Amino acid sequence: MLSQSLFEGRRVRLDRFDADKDATVVARWTHDLDWLQRIEARKVARPLAAARVREHWASLEKSDSTFLFAVRLNSDGRLVGQAAIGEVYWMHRSATIRLGIATPADRRQGFGGEALALLVRYAFDELNLHRLTAWTQEYNPQAARFLERAGFVPEVRQRQALQRNGRRWDVIVLGLLREEWERARSGPGEAEP
Repeated sequence: MLSQSLFEGRRVRLDRFDADKDATVVARWTHDLDWLQRIEARKVARPLAAARVREHWASLEKSDSTFLFAVRLNSDGRLVGQAAIGEVYWMHRSATIRLGIATPADRRQGFGGEALALLVRYAFDELNLHRLTAWTQEYNPQAARFLERAGFVPEVRQRQALQRNGRRWDVIVLGLLREEWERARSGPGEAEP
């Protein structure tokens, strides 16, 4: 029975980006070094113009292996973050996921947990994936704990894989299998997204 909304939780929803309104907001996020080093740690940090953000979104819309979502509040539609399922390997039914709540004031409000639950359910129930991979940085231990609370299991530590702020940092790779997610979902005390 299809009783749950695929994209909408209690307080947040996964939505499409509005190229006219959201590109300016996301471009502003790229001026925040903390945000960039959390969400795009493997890329060179650089501020982007709204036009460049729109170009990036347009290129992703043509992809059948990347699904990009805006994370919005249900109450007022405000954009608070982004989520993505990428590097989808259909033959293997595996993909990577990324999620970020952009501004510090919006973090630790439960928006990320709700968005992650929606994203994982979309990956397993709609895309019929078997495995999800997430990675985070040694300098962001809160993200590793967040993913572990959602059922992701630490699998690999890539030693000194990142160069940030004058030193080397490890990358932590975590994974979640469909059966692990299903088992946790059917267990006692499972909360609806």
